[in-house]
Amino acid sequence: MFWFQQGLCFLPAFLVIWSSSTFIVSYIIALFRGDVDVIFPYISDTGAKPPESCIFGLMTFISACAGISTIYARYKFVEKLSADTGMVSPHLNKTALALGLLSCLGMCIVATFQETLVTAVHDIGAILFFVSGVLYIILQSVISFRAYPFGSSICVCRVRVGIAILAVVAFFPTLICAFYVKQTTLHRDKEDEDYPFHVASAVCEWIVAFSFICFFLTYIDDFKLFTLRVKTENVE
Repeated sequence: MFWFQQGLCFLPAFLVIWSSSTFIVSYIIALFRGDVDVIFPYISDTGAKPPESCIFGLMTFISACAGISTIYARYKFVEKLSADTGMVSPHLNKTALALGLLSCLGMCIVATFQETLVTAVHDIGAILFFVSGVLYIILQSVISFRAYPFGSSICVCRVRVGIAILAVVAFFPTLICAFYVKQTTLHRDKEDEDYPFHVASAVCEWIVAFSFICFFLTYIDDFKLFTLRVKTENVE
């Protein structure tokens, strides 16, 4: 049996690979078409113009679906641990599930509404994605420590905390510096007054996005331990 056939570890593995490919592929296409600058465009800039906007939208939607599946599977795994050990509060687990699903909803909004066409809705989706996503990985880090020694090793728990701290630290410059960016053009001039804020915001945005990916990477070993089954019952 190959490693990806053990339990449900293929879910986070697919999510990590596909999400990374989404960001990288759309960036490469936009770069070769000359639609964005080489140095630090926003992630959404790389999917603002066709054809990369179509590819970005489709791949992001698939990532959101994979994220929903992974987040729900994690929720059921923690629910089972909680039922067996009583070490994790069901309310904490449900709150993490809700935040994770809200983050995936934000991804769908970002994918559907391009920043150059419906900027306000796109920005709402981006804020929903990042805020809910950061809160989700914080709660999952707390859950990991509360469930220890069941589930994750202490090393994985510490890695998750480190990733969560990185995401939090990078999130605030992303949001704060974005408020000082006055231009919404895809190509920027280094002489622009708000250029330093643009670079700082864009760099931190990429850091937050890939911290999410790295966090889900830590799920792979956990997901080898369980599987889910669908049970049907006749209702009379």
